[in-house]
Amino acid sequence: MRLFILFVSFVVALHARQSAVFIDEGRLEKVKATAPIVEKIFREFAEQRRTPGFVYGVVIDGKLLYTGSFGFANLEKRIPTNTRSLFRIASMSKSVTALAILQLRDQGKLSLDDPASKYLPVMKRLRHLAKDAPEITIRHLLTHMAGFPEDNPWGDRQLADTDEDLLRLIEEGPSFSNVPGIEYEYSNLGFALLGQIVQVVSGMDFERYTTEHIFKPLGMNQTVWEYAKAPPDRLALGYDWIDSSWVNIPMLHHGSYGAMGGLITSIEDFTAYVALHLSAWPPRDDTESPVVKRSSLREMHQPWSFGRMNPSFRYPTGRPCATVSAYGYGLGWTKDCEGRVAIGHSGGLPGFGSNWTMLPQYGLAVMSFANRTYAGTSSVNVAVLDTIVALAGLKPRSLLPSEILKQRMNELVKVLPEWKEAERSGIFAENFFLDYRIQDLQARSKELFARAGRIKHIREIVPENQLRGTFVIEGEKGNIQVFFTLTPEKNPLIQQLRMRWEE
Repeated sequence: MRLFILFVSFVVALHARQSAVFIDEGRLEKVKATAPIVEKIFREFAEQRRTPGFVYGVVIDGKLLYTGSFGFANLEKRIPTNTRSLFRIASMSKSVTALAILQLRDQGKLSLDDPASKYLPVMKRLRHLAKDAPEITIRHLLTHMAGFPEDNPWGDRQLADTDEDLLRLIEEGPSFSNVPGIEYEYSNLGFALLGQIVQVVSGMDFERYTTEHIFKPLGMNQTVWEYAKAPPDRLALGYDWIDSSWVNIPMLHHGSYGAMGGLITSIEDFTAYVALHLSAWPPRDDTESPVVKRSSLREMHQPWSFGRMNPSFRYPTGRPCATVSAYGYGLGWTKDCEGRVAIGHSGGLPGFGSNWTMLPQYGLAVMSFANRTYAGTSSVNVAVLDTIVALAGLKPRSLLPSEILKQRMNELVKVLPEWKEAERSGIFAENFFLDYRIQDLQARSKELFARAGRIKHIREIVPENQLRGTFVIEGEKGNIQVFFTLTPEKNPLIQQLRMRWEE
């Protein structure tokens, strides 16, 4: 892909609070204006990867803002792709399985720390690598920590296996690469077993359970697991480029491994699922979704098992920015050197490749589907998200400061710079003047305020969270940055403070 993408530096985080969100009024229009550049990025990618068909969508604040499509869903019948074309999205399916597990957990029907053998007794017979190995729990399966070996691409060919085939594999004794609980290793087998647990606990077939309890409530009425149930004129067929021609890759029927990678959906339908995940942020008092609690979605989004560090990562613009990655519950998690968090999942099967990625701090997500074997759309989605943030000048969705932070800031300002009567002010915790001598505080303040000159303005506090934040005192010659953090008491007091010159 040509590196024509512009990068514009942006400032992170303004005001924060748990119940109100700062929204840029021109936000949607700014993002909408990026559509031509985004279309160019995706078109170049589709051409370079020689994808028969390609579709994408950009979602912001729960709304499908714009979409695009290239090529054909069905080469033989020359059926063009569109946002209603149904693509098999492979391992993007895993978070649906994880969500089903959390629904059942929230209903009190299982615990994530239950041994999987409680629901699948055949797993009691497993022989681990060491006698001191713990039993595999549901949480181990959700986070790829069960000790099973990485099983791509073997698992991709097991979609149509029956429940009996899967349980027979367990009964015969699968091989392990680790004992449970110590190492992340991607396992399709693990998510197939989660699908079995959903069936046992719910008393419903996995396909029926997810349709009734996830897809229908979200209005995803065209989303299916079994390709034979999809309208033929909307079903995208899978292809690969073999011996200088396109070869149709026959689709496998839905079976026991469907829970790890068999979902078939469209950009329009999947938008509802993406919007559900975006709606989890920020924490607030609004009415909950009937599908799942926002707190459970945020639990899915946490980095539960460490993946890797990539100190050499570069954005498509070429700028270096180290990243760290981990796995949540059926979702990947990445944080970069700028503090930007990305959550989502890729999918790859013979005939298909897909990805969806969201930036919850920005309320922004991108999804793209292709019908070529392991098309690998992750990198292009990263490029698109980075480009949208830069060109639209997006700031992270931020919260307003808590009342106690504002109160303590105002009280602190009153004792500065002389620290007059500070020890009797009642705003400092019992540790404060044991850790900071009053004469040292006074000397530091005198130095900084003399350097700043006449004070012109005091900016609003910028919180890191509800009990910690930073504000700036603007002087005619320069600025002083003041950081403080509050105690966990019912009436939070200042326990730590730092004053420094703002460079």
